[in-house]
Amino acid sequence: MTSEKIVEVAKRRGFFLQSFGAYSGVSGFYTYGPTGAPLKRNVEDVWRDRFVVREGNQEIDAPTVMPEPVFEASGHLDTFDDMLIACSECEESHRADHLIEDETDLADAESLPTEEIEDLIADNGIGCPNCGADLAGVAVDDFNLMFGTNIGPGSASPGYLRPETVQGIFVEFPQLKEYARNQLPFGVAQIGRAYRNEISPRRSIIRTREFTQAELDLFIDPEEDRPDLSDLADVRLPLYSAPDQQADDGDLEEMTLAEAVEEGPVDSEWVGYYLGIAKEWYERVGVDMDRFRFRQHLAGERAHYASDCWDAEAEIDGDWIELAGFSYRSDYDLRKHGEHSGEDFTIFREYDEPKSVTRATVDPDMSTLGPEYGSAAADIAAELAALAERDPDAFEGEDVTVEVDGESYEVPVDVANFRIEERTESGEHITPHVVEPSFGVDRLVYTILHHGYREDEIDGEKRVYLELDPEVAPTTVAVFPLMDREGMGEYATELEADLRSVGFATAYDDSGAIGRRYRRQDEVGTPFCVTVDHRTLEDDTVTVRERDSTEQRRIPVDELTDALEELRDTDRSFEDFSSYELVE
Repeated sequence: MTSEKIVEVAKRRGFFLQSFGAYSGVSGFYTYGPTGAPLKRNVEDVWRDRFVVREGNQEIDAPTVMPEPVFEASGHLDTFDDMLIACSECEESHRADHLIEDETDLADAESLPTEEIEDLIADNGIGCPNCGADLAGVAVDDFNLMFGTNIGPGSASPGYLRPETVQGIFVEFPQLKEYARNQLPFGVAQIGRAYRNEISPRRSIIRTREFTQAELDLFIDPEEDRPDLSDLADVRLPLYSAPDQQADDGDLEEMTLAEAVEEGPVDSEWVGYYLGIAKEWYERVGVDMDRFRFRQHLAGERAHYASDCWDAEAEIDGDWIELAGFSYRSDYDLRKHGEHSGEDFTIFREYDEPKSVTRATVDPDMSTLGPEYGSAAADIAAELAALAERDPDAFEGEDVTVEVDGESYEVPVDVANFRIEERTESGEHITPHVVEPSFGVDRLVYTILHHGYREDEIDGEKRVYLELDPEVAPTTVAVFPLMDREGMGEYATELEADLRSVGFATAYDDSGAIGRRYRRQDEVGTPFCVTVDHRTLEDDTVTVRERDSTEQRRIPVDELTDALEELRDTDRSFEDFSSYELVE
């Protein structure tokens, strides 16, 4: 399997390795090595270029530890669970839905209720992967995935490592909207670490406990803001819709973005907009489009906040893994944080012209409420105001009932001072809706390595190479002296320093036969190798070798930087440089 080869190459060539090996390792944690760290950083930079810079969005960097009230508001304390089953024999814990997916043809078992999961485990005779004990009859429990901690000494201020970067965007919305001059739409992005206490991490960096997300939250006025789809209308999207997943003969359907939005199955123009951008971006960074699709979430697996959601998925050794999620989150997040914090999570939308409106209002008599209800009086007054806005009919009797912190209070309507007023308003406060594309960086790094893995034969010898795009490859160009004598070593050292000084990621290697040096660079995906030889000392030309074809051409040193920049930064290929002398 290619995955086994990728893991072997990754460890040997410094892409990634399991962390804490000196202490027997800890499952779910990985360290990026000298080649993996720049590859990951380049992927992040290319994402930032497309989704932040080109889209004109803001970027922030929020803390990774957040206080408990943030997650009370977001719903993570109640709903951020996976299904855990613990073997009664060896006490090893497993993720129950994954056991079913591994042992049956059923996909996306995550969407099923726990009772059905328990029945499937029993009906299929599924045993513990660790010791083989029968798991029939063992209870499946909900396990919250967040890492808990305390902020400051003692336990008075509980907090959690963030399970997603996006909450750092939502909680700062009252200030972020000021930076955006209270004008919708505006987007806020963040690239950073997130943490989930996975029950059973697996498949190297595909499922880990600490990982990197690149998330964008676009805040929109749902009644007025529409995306411009004109440049993306003809982008062809490979779509695996929910109805197709549930049909006996359902299959992937390819359609243009315009067709997908106008005819279905993509309900939101904004979600469609980001699917179009993402399709082109994934191809840009090296994902094989023949092994790529967008899959719509089934009703049972959608997050609690999402009215519709699509995942970008890539095929890895016959399995499909999630690379990104594209959700229409409506106003859920801002509304919840507004309710829990008491802060203003709205934006004022000005009307084209002032208009006369009828409003139900209250002006509670606090001189009565205070003595009668004590510390609850202010909250009762606030709830009276909210009730008047959402249900004026509740004030038709002599008394009105409101609920505060689970307790009901009966207030005379004349004390509430309820009335209907006509006023002229220049605008209204609205809670923006949120469209969110959320990308997993680590899984994408793995996919790029997997989809770029190649084996061929050169001069009767097996060659392994990674077909990485120059834009994301850890090293753009390696410089070799043919031999380290007669001045070739000094020339190559100076040339490598010159290339590095103008922004190229470079490597220098003078160890061993030139063929072996080529193979080492091929295996880490270096697109170009430059060799300084005897002729270089005579005419200041060097041999430039292209990784995939192994073709070589002589290029003058004073033209080398421009040529390499074109190869790295544009769509020009090595074949386009046919004017340079071909080396046989």
